[in-house]
Amino acid sequence: MKRRLQKKYIILIVAYSVLLLLVPYVLDYRGHSAHAKHAVQQQRCPDLENTMALWSGIGGGAAGGAGGGGNGTEAAGEDGGIRNDTKIHIYLHATWRTGSSFLGELFNQHPDVFYLYEPMWNMWQALYPGDAASLQGAVRDMMSSLFRCDFSVLRLYAGAANVSTAFVFGWKTNKVICSEPLCAAYSKRDVGLVQGDVCARCPPRDLAELERECRKYRAVVIKDVRVLDVGVLAPLVRDPALNLRVVQLFRDPRAVHNSRLKSKLALVRESIQVLRSKKHADRYRRLLAPGARANRAENYVASAMELICDGWLGDMLLVANAPPWLRRNYMQIRYEDLVLRPVDELRRLYRFSDLPVSPELEKFVLNMTRGRGYSSDKPFLISSRDAKEAIYAWRERLNVEQVNQVEAYCSEVMRQLGYQKRNPDQT
Repeated sequence: MKRRLQKKYIILIVAYSVLLLLVPYVLDYRGHSAHAKHAVQQQRCPDLENTMALWSGIGGGAAGGAGGGGNGTEAAGEDGGIRNDTKIHIYLHATWRTGSSFLGELFNQHPDVFYLYEPMWNMWQALYPGDAASLQGAVRDMMSSLFRCDFSVLRLYAGAANVSTAFVFGWKTNKVICSEPLCAAYSKRDVGLVQGDVCARCPPRDLAELERECRKYRAVVIKDVRVLDVGVLAPLVRDPALNLRVVQLFRDPRAVHNSRLKSKLALVRESIQVLRSKKHADRYRRLLAPGARANRAENYVASAMELICDGWLGDMLLVANAPPWLRRNYMQIRYEDLVLRPVDELRRLYRFSDLPVSPELEKFVLNMTRGRGYSSDKPFLISSRDAKEAIYAWRERLNVEQVNQVEAYCSEVMRQLGYQKRNPDQT
């Protein structure tokens, strides 16, 4: 009799334990389904308070160098600090497939700019499969060195001690690397795309030579997609020696998603690194479940898109609550505005950067947005595009379910950036 009672108790205990384990998964599944179909994006910014505290600590002497008007050359900011105009440092803050390579090319073409194309790529490859969040400190430290024209940090992730110009900063299309005095193929003063096959014939140069060239330029610009949020840049913004300005590029999330799906195989590794971040690990584990094995590459890319919208929303909230002097060192630009009104946006971009604009640069940006077709067969290649087709291609390439999904979890971002839903009545 006692044995039977013991068995019953054991069965009840086991059943109760199983029930406790199942409830969170059921709730998570229901919440995830509802979120994908109907939910409006919530303002989920778990690190906002910590980062805001970091911003509020940027004051006094530190504010003097970073502050000042981003659209002019005023000698003093609102806080009375003296602006450092001897060297300008600009970070192009973007994410994958937003048109950031095109934005970066506008700086690559400027004769006063030393341009660094995605220098943190080698780090991410070397430290794979390290999660994106844990790499943010290393990304920031590397950026700090690069802005100071110290390229020795590149050797840490190159896998070789002898690193040359034929390895870094998108060298085959980099105007500095492919121009005199490093190479006779081009002149930095001439505006026009660099042909990779021409630059490939340039002799490799030691990084020390590239560092010397870097120090000659008034402006150093880094374009990358591996800073997860603006808050990561706080220690650099507070550094008066850097005079850092941030240009953040946004794009219609549906167009981003369409472009990411087109290049999904090339983006799988970095999508995994984003999803493996501690605060996103639950989503990553769901993708590893046996039922999610089909179309796994597409699932990785789609899930990372949700995190991109969360990051954008966090950035907008952070900047909206930042001090005025800091906001003046921050500029927001939409890809759609850049390609539909290229000359106006180019002038605004250069004015913020304290860079002169020329008729040749205006002609260049106009030609780059008046090409034929949506994109080339190589999606990461910079080329002339049809602006309107690039903007609206998602309407024909995404199905209704994909559009509804993006509009659901990017709803608040779309509202704040002025993107209309395909069905205005949808909530």
